[in-house]
Amino acid sequence: MTSSLFRGRPRRATAHIRARVAHAVLGALVGAGWLVLPVMTVDTRDPVPVAPAGAVASAAASSQAGTSAADLVLPLVAGVAAVALAGFGWLRRTRRARTRTTPGTVSAHPPVPAPAASERQARAALRLADDCVRTSREELSFVRERFGEQRTEPFTHALRAAGTELSAAFAVWRRYEEGVPQEAGARRQALAGVIGRCAEAGRRLDAQAEALDRLRDLTADGEGMRAALEVAEERFRELAARAMAAQRTLAALRERYARSVAGSVTGYVEQAKDRLVFAGARLNEARQAADVGETRRAAWQLRAGEGAVAQAGVLVGGVERLAAQVREAAGLVPAALTGAEAELAAARPAPADEGPAEVRRESGRGSPAPGEPAARPAHVDGVLAVVREELTGGPYDPLDALRRITRAVERLTGVRSGVLGAAALLVARSSVAGAEEFVGVHRGAVGAEARARLAEAARELGAGSAGWADVVAGEARRLADRDVRAHGTEGDATGPAGAVLGGILLGEDPDGGPPPAFGGPQTRSRLHR
Repeated sequence: MTSSLFRGRPRRATAHIRARVAHAVLGALVGAGWLVLPVMTVDTRDPVPVAPAGAVASAAASSQAGTSAADLVLPLVAGVAAVALAGFGWLRRTRRARTRTTPGTVSAHPPVPAPAASERQARAALRLADDCVRTSREELSFVRERFGEQRTEPFTHALRAAGTELSAAFAVWRRYEEGVPQEAGARRQALAGVIGRCAEAGRRLDAQAEALDRLRDLTADGEGMRAALEVAEERFRELAARAMAAQRTLAALRERYARSVAGSVTGYVEQAKDRLVFAGARLNEARQAADVGETRRAAWQLRAGEGAVAQAGVLVGGVERLAAQVREAAGLVPAALTGAEAELAAARPAPADEGPAEVRRESGRGSPAPGEPAARPAHVDGVLAVVREELTGGPYDPLDALRRITRAVERLTGVRSGVLGAAALLVARSSVAGAEEFVGVHRGAVGAEARARLAEAARELGAGSAGWADVVAGEARRLADRDVRAHGTEGDATGPAGAVLGGILLGEDPDGGPPPAFGGPQTRSRLHR
Protein backbone atom coordinates (compact mmCIF):
# COMPACT_ATOMS: atom_id res chain seq x y z
CA MET A 1 0.00 0.00 0.00
CA THR A 2 1.41 3.42 -0.93
CA SER A 3 2.12 5.70 1.98
CA SER A 4 0.06 8.87 2.19
CA LEU A 5 3.20 10.91 2.40
CA PHE A 6 4.15 9.95 -1.16
CA ARG A 7 0.66 9.63 -2.61
CA GLY A 8 0.73 12.97 -4.31
CA ARG A 9 4.33 12.73 -5.63
CA PRO A 10 4.77 12.55 -9.44
CA ARG A 11 6.37 9.46 -10.99
CA ARG A 12 9.25 11.49 -12.45
CA ALA A 13 10.11 12.82 -9.00
CA THR A 14 10.12 9.26 -7.60
CA ALA A 15 12.45 7.99 -10.35
CA HIS A 16 14.76 10.91 -9.80
CA ILE A 17 14.99 10.14 -6.09
CA ARG A 18 15.86 6.50 -6.84
CA ALA A 19 18.67 7.60 -9.17
CA ARG A 20 20.10 9.88 -6.50
CA VAL A 21 20.01 7.05 -3.94
CA ALA A 22 21.81 4.70 -6.35
CA HIS A 23 24.53 7.29 -7.02
CA ALA A 24 24.99 7.85 -3.29
CA VAL A 25 25.36 4.09 -2.63
CA LEU A 26 27.85 3.69 -5.49
CA GLY A 27 29.91 6.61 -4.21
CA ALA A 28 29.94 5.11 -0.73
CA LEU A 29 31.19 1.75 -2.06
CA VAL A 30 33.98 3.39 -4.04
CA GLY A 31 35.12 5.37 -1.02
CA ALA A 32 35.05 2.28 1.17
CA GLY A 33 37.14 0.40 -1.41
CA TRP A 34 39.82 3.05 -1.39
CA LEU A 35 39.93 2.96 2.38
CA VAL A 36 40.34 -0.82 2.71
CA LEU A 37 42.74 -1.23 -0.24
CA PRO A 38 45.94 -0.72 1.84
CA VAL A 39 44.79 -3.27 4.39
CA MET A 40 44.13 -5.84 1.68
CA THR A 41 47.71 -5.55 0.27
CA VAL A 42 49.72 -5.64 3.52
CA ASP A 43 50.12 -9.46 3.74
CA THR A 44 50.73 -10.14 0.04
CA ARG A 45 53.68 -12.55 -0.41
CA ASP A 46 54.43 -12.29 -4.13
CA PRO A 47 58.00 -13.45 -5.12
CA VAL A 48 60.50 -10.71 -5.86
CA PRO A 49 63.74 -10.82 -7.82
CA VAL A 50 67.02 -11.08 -5.95
CA ALA A 51 68.99 -7.86 -5.81
CA PRO A 52 71.96 -6.50 -3.99
CA ALA A 53 71.39 -5.67 -0.38
CA GLY A 54 71.91 -1.91 -0.76
CA ALA A 55 69.77 -1.72 -3.79
CA VAL A 56 67.08 -3.79 -2.15
CA ALA A 57 67.07 -1.64 0.94
CA SER A 58 66.90 1.53 -1.09
CA ALA A 59 64.14 0.26 -3.34
CA ALA A 60 62.17 -1.09 -0.41
CA ALA A 61 62.29 2.24 1.35
CA SER A 62 61.27 4.07 -1.78
CA SER A 63 58.46 1.64 -2.52
CA GLN A 64 57.09 1.82 1.06
CA ALA A 65 57.08 5.61 0.98
CA GLY A 66 55.28 5.72 -2.38
CA THR A 67 52.73 3.15 -1.33
CA SER A 68 51.92 5.03 1.88
CA ALA A 69 51.39 8.34 0.05
CA ALA A 70 49.09 6.79 -2.55
CA ASP A 71 47.14 4.90 0.08
CA LEU A 72 46.50 8.11 2.04
CA VAL A 73 45.97 10.70 -0.70
CA LEU A 74 43.56 8.86 -2.97
CA PRO A 75 41.03 7.86 -0.24
CA LEU A 76 41.24 11.41 1.13
CA VAL A 77 40.45 12.88 -2.30
CA ALA A 78 37.55 10.46 -2.71
CA GLY A 79 36.16 11.34 0.71
CA VAL A 80 36.36 15.08 0.09
CA ALA A 81 34.64 14.66 -3.27
CA ALA A 82 31.87 12.59 -1.70
CA VAL A 83 31.31 15.20 1.03
CA ALA A 84 31.28 18.02 -1.56
CA LEU A 85 28.77 16.18 -3.74
CA ALA A 86 26.55 15.44 -0.75
CA GLY A 87 26.67 19.08 0.38
CA PHE A 88 25.87 20.32 -3.11
CA GLY A 89 22.93 17.93 -3.37
CA TRP A 90 21.58 18.95 0.04
CA LEU A 91 21.85 22.65 -0.81
CA ARG A 92 20.12 22.14 -4.16
CA ARG A 93 17.28 20.14 -2.60
CA THR A 94 16.80 22.80 0.09
CA ARG A 95 16.54 25.60 -2.46
CA ARG A 96 14.11 23.64 -4.61
CA ALA A 97 11.97 22.80 -1.57
CA ARG A 98 11.70 26.44 -0.63
CA THR A 99 10.58 27.58 -4.08
CA ARG A 100 8.59 24.54 -5.25
CA THR A 101 4.90 25.11 -5.94
CA THR A 102 3.84 21.82 -7.55
CA PRO A 103 1.07 19.82 -5.83
CA GLY A 104 2.12 17.26 -3.29
CA THR A 105 5.50 18.88 -2.55
CA VAL A 106 6.78 20.87 0.38
CA SER A 107 6.49 24.66 0.00
CA ALA A 108 7.04 27.61 2.28
CA HIS A 109 4.03 28.87 4.31
CA PRO A 110 2.44 32.09 3.04
CA PRO A 111 3.33 35.14 5.10
CA VAL A 112 0.93 35.83 7.97
CA PRO A 113 -0.13 39.50 8.23
CA ALA A 114 1.08 41.27 11.33
CA PRO A 115 -1.65 42.02 13.91
CA ALA A 116 -1.29 45.77 13.38
CA ALA A 117 -1.77 45.38 9.61
CA SER A 118 -4.78 43.12 10.13
CA GLU A 119 -6.31 45.62 12.53
CA ARG A 120 -5.90 48.44 10.03
CA GLN A 121 -7.48 46.27 7.36
CA ALA A 122 -10.40 45.44 9.66
CA ARG A 123 -10.98 49.12 10.51
CA ALA A 124 -10.95 50.07 6.84
CA ALA A 125 -13.35 47.24 6.00
CA LEU A 126 -15.79 48.30 8.74
CA ARG A 127 -15.74 51.89 7.64
CA LEU A 128 -16.21 51.05 3.96
CA ALA A 129 -19.04 48.60 4.62
CA ASP A 130 -20.79 51.09 6.89
CA ASP A 131 -20.52 53.79 4.22
CA CYS A 132 -21.95 51.43 1.61
CA VAL A 133 -24.92 50.57 3.81
CA ARG A 134 -25.66 54.23 4.59
CA THR A 135 -25.35 55.33 0.96
CA SER A 136 -27.54 52.47 -0.25
CA ARG A 137 -30.18 53.31 2.34
CA GLU A 138 -30.25 56.94 1.17
CA GLU A 139 -30.66 56.14 -2.52
CA LEU A 140 -33.18 53.41 -1.83
CA SER A 141 -35.40 55.91 -0.03
CA PHE A 142 -35.78 57.86 -3.30
CA VAL A 143 -36.38 54.69 -5.32
CA ARG A 144 -38.98 53.45 -2.85
CA GLU A 145 -40.78 56.77 -2.95
CA ARG A 146 -41.20 56.42 -6.70
CA PHE A 147 -41.83 52.67 -7.11
CA GLY A 148 -43.34 51.66 -3.77
CA GLU A 149 -42.53 48.91 -1.28
CA GLN A 150 -43.42 45.90 -3.41
CA ARG A 151 -41.18 46.63 -6.40
CA THR A 152 -38.25 47.60 -4.19
CA GLU A 153 -38.49 44.59 -1.84
CA PRO A 154 -35.40 42.79 -3.30
CA PHE A 155 -33.27 45.86 -2.61
CA THR A 156 -34.74 46.29 0.84
CA HIS A 157 -33.96 42.63 1.57
CA ALA A 158 -30.37 43.01 0.35
CA LEU A 159 -29.91 46.14 2.46
CA ARG A 160 -31.33 44.40 5.51
CA ALA A 161 -29.01 41.40 5.00
CA ALA A 162 -26.01 43.68 4.55
CA GLY A 163 -26.93 45.52 7.73
CA THR A 164 -27.12 42.23 9.62
CA GLU A 165 -23.64 41.21 8.45
CA LEU A 166 -22.27 44.63 9.33
CA SER A 167 -23.82 44.54 12.79
CA ALA A 168 -22.23 41.14 13.44
CA ALA A 169 -18.87 42.45 12.22
CA PHE A 170 -19.10 45.42 14.58
CA ALA A 171 -19.99 43.10 17.47
CA VAL A 172 -16.91 40.91 16.83
CA TRP A 173 -14.71 43.99 16.50
CA ARG A 174 -16.05 45.43 19.75
CA ARG A 175 -15.21 42.23 21.62
CA TYR A 176 -11.78 42.25 19.99
CA GLU A 177 -11.21 45.79 21.29
CA GLU A 178 -12.11 44.57 24.77
CA GLY A 179 -9.49 41.79 24.55
CA VAL A 180 -11.79 38.88 23.71
CA PRO A 181 -10.52 36.40 22.66
CA GLN A 182 -7.09 36.51 24.28
CA GLU A 183 -5.20 33.77 22.40
CA ALA A 184 -3.20 35.16 19.48
CA GLY A 185 -4.48 32.70 16.89
CA ALA A 186 -8.09 33.25 17.92
CA ARG A 187 -7.61 37.01 17.69
CA ARG A 188 -6.30 36.66 14.13
CA GLN A 189 -9.36 34.58 13.30
CA ALA A 190 -11.60 37.25 14.83
CA LEU A 191 -10.07 39.91 12.59
CA ALA A 192 -10.50 37.63 9.59
CA GLY A 193 -14.13 37.19 10.58
CA VAL A 194 -14.65 40.96 10.74
CA ILE A 195 -13.15 41.42 7.29
CA GLY A 196 -15.13 38.48 5.89
CA ARG A 197 -18.46 39.73 7.20
CA CYS A 198 -17.80 43.21 5.82
CA ALA A 199 -17.01 41.67 2.45
CA GLU A 200 -20.24 39.68 2.56
CA ALA A 201 -22.22 42.84 3.36
CA GLY A 202 -20.69 44.53 0.33
CA ARG A 203 -21.34 41.50 -1.86
CA ARG A 204 -25.04 41.55 -0.95
CA LEU A 205 -25.32 45.13 -2.12
CA ASP A 206 -23.13 44.65 -5.21
CA ALA A 207 -25.39 41.81 -6.31
CA GLN A 208 -28.40 44.16 -6.55
CA ALA A 209 -26.74 47.27 -7.96
CA GLU A 210 -27.34 46.40 -11.63
CA ALA A 211 -30.97 45.49 -11.00
CA LEU A 212 -31.57 48.79 -9.25
CA ASP A 213 -30.04 50.67 -12.18
CA ARG A 214 -32.39 48.85 -14.54
CA LEU A 215 -35.36 49.73 -12.37
CA ARG A 216 -34.44 53.40 -12.17
CA ASP A 217 -33.68 53.53 -15.91
CA LEU A 218 -31.59 56.70 -15.68
CA THR A 219 -29.64 56.18 -18.89
CA ALA A 220 -32.02 54.50 -21.35
CA ASP A 221 -34.49 56.98 -22.85
CA GLY A 222 -34.68 59.80 -20.33
CA GLU A 223 -38.06 58.86 -18.85
CA GLY A 224 -36.55 57.44 -15.69
CA MET A 225 -34.33 60.49 -15.27
CA ARG A 226 -37.24 62.93 -15.43
CA ALA A 227 -39.26 60.90 -12.93
CA ALA A 228 -36.28 60.65 -10.54
CA LEU A 229 -35.71 64.41 -10.79
CA GLU A 230 -39.32 65.09 -9.92
CA VAL A 231 -39.06 62.96 -6.77
CA ALA A 232 -35.81 64.63 -5.66
CA GLU A 233 -37.05 68.15 -6.42
CA GLU A 234 -40.29 67.58 -4.52
CA ARG A 235 -38.37 66.46 -1.44
CA PHE A 236 -36.01 69.42 -1.91
CA ARG A 237 -38.90 71.92 -1.79
CA GLU A 238 -40.39 70.24 1.28
CA LEU A 239 -37.06 70.35 3.12
CA ALA A 240 -36.50 74.00 2.25
CA ALA A 241 -39.72 74.86 4.09
CA ARG A 242 -38.89 72.55 6.99
CA ALA A 243 -35.42 74.10 7.35
CA MET A 244 -36.96 77.53 7.96
CA ALA A 245 -39.33 76.02 10.54
CA ALA A 246 -36.43 74.15 12.19
CA GLN A 247 -34.57 77.42 12.62
CA ARG A 248 -37.53 78.86 14.52
CA THR A 249 -37.87 75.68 16.56
CA LEU A 250 -34.23 75.83 17.57
CA ALA A 251 -34.55 79.46 18.62
CA ALA A 252 -37.56 78.56 20.79
CA LEU A 253 -35.66 75.73 22.47
CA ARG A 254 -32.79 78.05 23.35
CA GLU A 255 -35.17 80.64 24.73
CA ARG A 256 -37.20 78.28 26.90
CA TYR A 257 -34.61 75.79 28.12
CA ALA A 258 -30.94 75.75 29.08
CA ARG A 259 -28.50 76.33 26.24
CA SER A 260 -27.15 72.82 26.67
CA VAL A 261 -30.43 71.47 25.27
CA ALA A 262 -29.51 72.47 21.72
CA GLY A 263 -25.83 71.53 22.05
CA SER A 264 -26.21 68.23 20.22
CA VAL A 265 -27.70 69.93 17.12
CA THR A 266 -25.57 73.05 17.05
CA GLY A 267 -25.00 74.10 13.45
CA TYR A 268 -27.51 71.63 12.02
CA VAL A 269 -29.76 74.25 10.43
CA GLU A 270 -26.83 76.02 8.78
CA GLN A 271 -25.45 72.71 7.49
CA ALA A 272 -28.89 71.74 6.20
CA LYS A 273 -29.15 74.98 4.25
CA ASP A 274 -25.70 74.42 2.75
CA ARG A 275 -26.66 70.88 1.71
CA LEU A 276 -29.82 72.26 0.09
CA VAL A 277 -27.85 74.87 -1.85
CA PHE A 278 -25.51 72.14 -3.06
CA ALA A 279 -28.45 69.89 -3.92
CA GLY A 280 -30.26 72.62 -5.84
CA ALA A 281 -27.23 73.26 -8.02
CA ARG A 282 -26.70 69.57 -8.72
CA LEU A 283 -30.35 68.91 -9.56
CA ASN A 284 -30.39 71.85 -11.95
CA GLU A 285 -27.28 70.54 -13.69
CA ALA A 286 -28.83 67.09 -13.89
CA ARG A 287 -31.92 68.47 -15.62
CA GLN A 288 -29.82 70.48 -18.07
CA ALA A 289 -27.67 67.43 -18.88
CA ALA A 290 -30.78 65.29 -19.40
CA ASP A 291 -32.26 67.88 -21.77
CA VAL A 292 -29.21 67.67 -24.08
CA GLY A 293 -28.98 63.87 -23.87
CA GLU A 294 -25.92 63.63 -21.59
CA THR A 295 -27.43 60.85 -19.53
CA ARG A 296 -24.19 59.83 -17.84
CA ARG A 297 -23.52 63.31 -16.51
CA ALA A 298 -27.17 63.68 -15.60
CA ALA A 299 -27.05 60.51 -13.48
CA TRP A 300 -23.87 61.74 -11.78
CA GLN A 301 -25.47 65.07 -10.84
CA LEU A 302 -28.75 63.44 -9.81
CA ARG A 303 -27.07 61.12 -7.31
CA ALA A 304 -25.04 63.98 -5.83
CA GLY A 305 -28.24 66.03 -5.49
CA GLU A 306 -30.12 63.12 -3.92
CA GLY A 307 -27.34 62.54 -1.40
CA ALA A 308 -27.36 66.20 -0.38
CA VAL A 309 -31.16 66.24 -0.07
CA ALA A 310 -31.05 63.09 2.09
CA GLN A 311 -28.48 64.62 4.44
CA ALA A 312 -30.41 67.88 4.67
CA GLY A 313 -33.34 65.74 5.75
CA VAL A 314 -31.23 64.12 8.47
CA LEU A 315 -30.08 67.50 9.78
CA VAL A 316 -33.52 69.09 9.78
CA GLY A 317 -35.04 65.92 11.21
CA GLY A 318 -32.48 65.99 14.00
CA VAL A 319 -33.70 69.40 15.18
CA GLU A 320 -37.33 68.30 14.94
CA ARG A 321 -36.61 65.05 16.77
CA LEU A 322 -34.77 66.82 19.58
CA ALA A 323 -37.56 69.37 20.08
CA ALA A 324 -40.16 66.62 20.38
CA GLN A 325 -38.06 64.60 22.83
CA VAL A 326 -37.30 67.65 24.98
CA ARG A 327 -41.02 68.40 25.26
CA GLU A 328 -41.69 64.78 26.21
CA ALA A 329 -38.87 64.84 28.76
CA ALA A 330 -40.16 68.05 30.32
CA GLY A 331 -43.51 66.35 30.87
CA LEU A 332 -41.82 63.33 32.50
CA VAL A 333 -39.56 65.17 34.94
CA PRO A 334 -42.17 65.74 37.70
CA ALA A 335 -43.32 62.11 37.54
CA ALA A 336 -39.71 60.89 37.52
CA LEU A 337 -39.00 62.95 40.66
CA THR A 338 -41.98 61.36 42.40
CA GLY A 339 -40.94 57.87 41.33
CA ALA A 340 -37.36 58.47 42.45
CA GLU A 341 -38.53 59.69 45.87
CA ALA A 342 -40.60 56.52 46.27
CA GLU A 343 -37.59 54.37 45.36
CA LEU A 344 -35.45 56.31 47.82
CA ALA A 345 -37.96 55.88 50.64
CA ALA A 346 -38.11 52.13 50.01
CA ALA A 347 -34.32 51.89 50.05
CA ARG A 348 -33.86 53.71 53.37
CA PRO A 349 -33.85 51.69 56.63
CA ALA A 350 -37.20 52.09 58.38
CA PRO A 351 -37.36 53.37 62.00
CA ALA A 352 -36.88 50.68 64.64
CA ASP A 353 -40.40 51.02 66.05
CA GLU A 354 -42.00 50.27 62.68
CA GLY A 355 -40.76 46.70 62.43
CA PRO A 356 -38.24 47.15 59.57
CA ALA A 357 -37.12 43.53 59.70
CA GLU A 358 -40.46 42.24 58.46
CA VAL A 359 -40.62 44.95 55.81
CA ARG A 360 -37.15 44.14 54.62
CA ARG A 361 -37.85 40.42 54.50
CA GLU A 362 -40.97 40.99 52.41
CA SER A 363 -39.60 43.56 49.97
CA GLY A 364 -35.93 42.69 49.94
CA ARG A 365 -35.17 46.40 49.46
CA GLY A 366 -35.62 47.91 52.92
CA SER A 367 -31.90 48.58 53.47
CA PRO A 368 -28.71 48.82 51.48
CA ALA A 369 -27.03 45.56 50.56
CA PRO A 370 -24.12 44.38 52.72
CA GLY A 371 -21.11 46.56 52.04
CA GLU A 372 -23.14 49.18 50.15
CA PRO A 373 -21.98 52.70 50.99
CA ALA A 374 -24.40 54.48 53.31
CA ALA A 375 -23.79 57.69 51.38
CA ARG A 376 -25.75 56.50 48.35
CA PRO A 377 -29.19 57.53 49.62
CA ALA A 378 -27.70 60.91 50.49
CA HIS A 379 -26.34 61.19 46.95
CA VAL A 380 -29.79 60.48 45.47
CA ASP A 381 -31.28 63.06 47.84
CA GLY A 382 -28.78 65.62 46.58
CA VAL A 383 -29.49 64.85 42.90
CA LEU A 384 -33.24 65.14 43.40
CA ALA A 385 -32.86 68.39 45.31
CA VAL A 386 -30.78 69.94 42.50
CA VAL A 387 -33.29 68.86 39.84
CA ARG A 388 -36.22 70.27 41.87
CA GLU A 389 -34.36 73.55 42.21
CA GLU A 390 -33.66 73.69 38.46
CA LEU A 391 -37.27 72.86 37.67
CA THR A 392 -38.61 75.76 39.71
CA GLY A 393 -35.75 78.23 39.47
CA GLY A 394 -35.19 78.79 35.78
CA PRO A 395 -34.19 77.28 32.40
CA TYR A 396 -32.97 73.69 32.63
CA ASP A 397 -32.26 70.70 30.41
CA PRO A 398 -35.12 68.15 30.75
CA LEU A 399 -33.23 65.30 29.08
CA ASP A 400 -30.18 65.83 31.26
CA ALA A 401 -32.41 66.04 34.35
CA LEU A 402 -33.97 62.68 33.51
CA ARG A 403 -30.53 61.20 32.89
CA ARG A 404 -29.27 62.27 36.33
CA ILE A 405 -32.41 61.05 38.09
CA THR A 406 -32.44 57.60 36.50
CA ARG A 407 -28.71 57.03 36.93
CA ALA A 408 -28.78 58.03 40.59
CA VAL A 409 -31.69 55.71 41.36
CA GLU A 410 -30.14 52.84 39.43
CA ARG A 411 -26.93 53.12 41.48
CA LEU A 412 -29.02 52.89 44.61
CA THR A 413 -31.53 50.14 43.79
CA GLY A 414 -30.09 48.51 40.67
CA VAL A 415 -33.46 48.55 38.91
CA ARG A 416 -35.61 50.87 36.85
CA SER A 417 -39.34 50.40 36.57
CA GLY A 418 -42.46 52.34 35.79
CA VAL A 419 -41.92 55.98 34.99
CA LEU A 420 -38.19 55.75 35.65
CA GLY A 421 -37.88 53.00 33.04
CA ALA A 422 -39.76 55.12 30.52
CA ALA A 423 -37.54 58.10 31.33
CA ALA A 424 -34.36 56.07 30.86
CA LEU A 425 -35.63 54.75 27.53
CA LEU A 426 -36.41 58.27 26.29
CA VAL A 427 -32.93 59.49 27.22
CA ALA A 428 -31.28 56.51 25.53
CA ARG A 429 -33.30 56.93 22.34
CA SER A 430 -32.32 60.57 22.18
CA SER A 431 -28.63 59.79 22.68
CA VAL A 432 -28.54 57.01 20.08
CA ALA A 433 -30.48 59.07 17.52
CA GLY A 434 -28.21 62.07 18.03
CA ALA A 435 -25.06 60.00 17.57
CA GLU A 436 -26.54 58.30 14.48
CA GLU A 437 -27.37 61.64 12.87
CA PHE A 438 -23.93 63.09 13.56
CA VAL A 439 -22.06 60.07 12.21
CA GLY A 440 -24.30 59.91 9.14
CA VAL A 441 -23.71 63.50 8.03
CA HIS A 442 -19.97 63.47 8.88
CA ARG A 443 -19.09 59.97 7.75
CA GLY A 444 -16.35 61.20 5.47
CA ALA A 445 -14.28 61.86 8.61
CA VAL A 446 -15.63 59.45 11.25
CA GLY A 447 -13.54 56.35 11.92
CA ALA A 448 -14.33 52.77 12.83
CA GLU A 449 -14.16 53.20 16.62
CA ALA A 450 -17.03 55.71 16.78
CA ARG A 451 -19.10 53.60 14.38
CA ALA A 452 -18.49 50.49 16.46
CA ARG A 453 -19.67 52.28 19.63
CA LEU A 454 -22.75 53.49 17.77
CA ALA A 455 -23.55 49.96 16.60
CA GLU A 456 -23.13 48.71 20.18
CA ALA A 457 -25.45 51.43 21.48
CA ALA A 458 -28.11 50.43 18.95
CA ARG A 459 -27.80 46.76 20.02
CA GLU A 460 -28.10 47.65 23.69
CA LEU A 461 -31.12 49.83 23.03
CA GLY A 462 -32.79 47.03 21.09
CA ALA A 463 -32.03 44.62 23.96
CA GLY A 464 -33.68 46.93 26.49
CA SER A 465 -30.47 48.07 28.24
CA ALA A 466 -31.38 51.74 28.08
CA GLY A 467 -28.84 52.94 30.63
CA TRP A 468 -25.87 51.30 28.93
CA ALA A 469 -27.13 52.35 25.50
CA ASP A 470 -27.11 55.97 26.68
CA VAL A 471 -23.56 55.68 27.98
CA VAL A 472 -22.18 54.02 24.84
CA ALA A 473 -24.00 56.44 22.53
CA GLY A 474 -22.33 59.29 24.41
CA GLU A 475 -18.95 57.64 23.80
CA ALA A 476 -19.76 57.26 20.09
CA ARG A 477 -20.64 60.93 19.79
CA ARG A 478 -17.46 62.04 21.57
CA LEU A 479 -15.29 59.82 19.36
CA ALA A 480 -17.02 61.10 16.23
CA ASP A 481 -16.51 64.70 17.37
CA ARG A 482 -12.83 63.94 17.86
CA ASP A 483 -12.53 62.46 14.36
CA VAL A 484 -14.20 65.48 12.77
CA ARG A 485 -11.93 67.89 14.63
CA ALA A 486 -8.90 65.85 13.57
CA HIS A 487 -10.16 66.05 10.00
CA GLY A 488 -9.69 69.82 10.25
CA THR A 489 -13.21 70.93 9.36
CA GLU A 490 -14.91 71.28 12.75
CA GLY A 491 -18.07 70.09 11.01
CA ASP A 492 -18.78 73.42 9.28
CA ALA A 493 -17.37 72.72 5.80
CA THR A 494 -19.52 74.02 2.97
CA GLY A 495 -19.98 73.36 -0.73
CA PRO A 496 -18.01 70.46 -2.23
CA ALA A 497 -15.86 70.23 0.92
CA GLY A 498 -18.99 69.75 3.00
CA ALA A 499 -20.22 67.16 0.52
CA VAL A 500 -16.97 65.21 0.88
CA LEU A 501 -17.18 65.47 4.68
CA GLY A 502 -20.70 64.09 4.54
CA GLY A 503 -19.81 61.28 2.15
CA ILE A 504 -22.02 62.75 -0.61
CA LEU A 505 -18.94 62.83 -2.84
CA LEU A 506 -16.15 60.28 -2.58
CA GLY A 507 -13.35 62.86 -2.63
CA GLU A 508 -11.35 61.04 -5.29
CA ASP A 509 -10.87 64.11 -7.54
CA PRO A 510 -10.15 67.81 -6.90
CA ASP A 511 -13.81 68.62 -7.57
CA GLY A 512 -14.95 66.07 -5.00
CA GLY A 513 -15.10 63.02 -7.20
CA PRO A 514 -18.13 60.91 -8.09
CA PRO A 515 -21.09 60.43 -5.77
CA PRO A 516 -21.52 56.97 -4.25
CA ALA A 517 -24.50 54.94 -5.37
CA PHE A 518 -26.45 51.94 -4.09
CA GLY A 519 -24.03 49.02 -3.93
CA GLY A 520 -20.98 47.57 -2.25
CA PRO A 521 -17.28 48.34 -2.73
CA GLN A 522 -17.29 47.01 -6.31
CA THR A 523 -20.20 49.14 -7.56
CA ARG A 524 -20.62 52.16 -5.32
CA SER A 525 -18.41 54.47 -7.45
CA ARG A 526 -19.72 53.37 -10.84
CA LEU A 527 -21.12 56.83 -11.73
CA HIS A 528 -17.87 58.28 -13.06
CA ARG A 529 -18.41 60.96 -15.64
